[in-house]
Amino acid sequence: MRVFFTLLFFSLGIVQSTAQNDDTIYFTTGFKIGEVTHSSAIILTRLCKTAKPVAIYHEQKNTTFRPPIDFDNSMPVQKMEGAVEGAAGQVKITLKSKDTTITTDWEYVSGYKDFTIKQKFDGLASNTTYAIIIQGRKNSDATSTEIKGAFTTAPSADEAVPILFTSSTCQYFWSHDDPQRGFKIYDSMRKLNPSFHCQTGDYVYYDKPGPMAYTVELARHKWHAMNSWPALVDFYSSTSVYQQKDDHDLLKDDTTPYSTPFGELSYLDGLDIWREQVPIIEKPYRTVRWGKDLQVWMVDVREFRSDNKAPDGKEKTIWGAEQIEWFKETVETSDASFKILVSPTPVVGPDRSKGKFDNHSNRSFETEGEWLRKYLATQKVFVINGDRHWQYVSVDPKTGLREFSQGPVSDNHAQGWDPNDIRPEHKFLRVKGGFLAVNVFRDKKTPTIQFTHYDVDGAVVNQEVIKAPK
Repeated sequence: MRVFFTLLFFSLGIVQSTAQNDDTIYFTTGFKIGEVTHSSAIILTRLCKTAKPVAIYHEQKNTTFRPPIDFDNSMPVQKMEGAVEGAAGQVKITLKSKDTTITTDWEYVSGYKDFTIKQKFDGLASNTTYAIIIQGRKNSDATSTEIKGAFTTAPSADEAVPILFTSSTCQYFWSHDDPQRGFKIYDSMRKLNPSFHCQTGDYVYYDKPGPMAYTVELARHKWHAMNSWPALVDFYSSTSVYQQKDDHDLLKDDTTPYSTPFGELSYLDGLDIWREQVPIIEKPYRTVRWGKDLQVWMVDVREFRSDNKAPDGKEKTIWGAEQIEWFKETVETSDASFKILVSPTPVVGPDRSKGKFDNHSNRSFETEGEWLRKYLATQKVFVINGDRHWQYVSVDPKTGLREFSQGPVSDNHAQGWDPNDIRPEHKFLRVKGGFLAVNVFRDKKTPTIQFTHYDVDGAVVNQEVIKAPK
């Protein structure tokens, strides 16, 4: 049923009114389906003034990240590449399953929240496909615009259902590898028809040029430009997401609550914008069960941490006491066959020795890092991490903890590690872009998990299969 809905809606696409006038609004930046559980989901969308974003017209440097040449950071934001102006109006959201229809009232959006609207739906049926129809209009007298999609809720904890999900990290607008669609990995991932996607942070880069996001307006522009790439619009219209934040999509490199502003943009501004642009309502750390065999934990590494420059010791932390207690309580009471921690930053590494001091694999957080690796290994948890611009599988030599790094979303963004520097921890190393897919299934009644690294075009570059202990 899920595949049927997905194919149907991709064939329909975005249905725009034939009347192209000042009353027409658009869903140029698409929508996101977030925080899906066995009984709930959050829908986030934004009303837009134009049908397409501003096209790319700057030449790019032929270097890593490929930033634009001679970009004028002071030009009007609406003239920047990827710009999509917002529009005031009303939004109505409808969910349909084979036997249920849920519809909201028309709700107004405004510039106060960047013309976005976020709606949580409760009381959904488990392991059920829901069609999504989102309508937008200027007012009750104007013609409406529609965008469609679909998602499937999580199975309940007693259902042994095969699950495949994808995970990615680190995407800078100017590091795109498809000038028409944006990033190749999104079309590659969509072919796998994942149950959900984990985005582990650095979704945008405030502190990289084109523009540098020194103001709230420029920071919001980064989200508009990224979300308007067609590959992302298509992927997220049929794939739910659990989105995490890291330093670059909050403020600047190695951000903490103690960071000074980036231009006029403060740490609190960054928090507000992230909450506005991401389909999440409650705490930034959470766990979700996907059937009998899989439970996933998404943690936050920016809101609760100590100052990076503080001396290491028992009190220095990335997670914070409240999050640690929550994690211990939930992971110890879980009876899932497989437990996965999705972390925006590395836990095992190895990481570069010079200039890196903000994750658990660095010496600056050695005390908490050693405790965490030992604890996760004891609880038989696998780690998926973001933030590193290379793909790897590492096994901690002291505890046996396994960590899977997805790598950046494009080869243009891959850097930071010598591909010939293969350490004893490395079971796989590749300094290129791509993504990770995780497949949980039963092989002759034995719960099995498969971790697969893909390149940007969707070719398999590494795979590990692990059976649950009997």
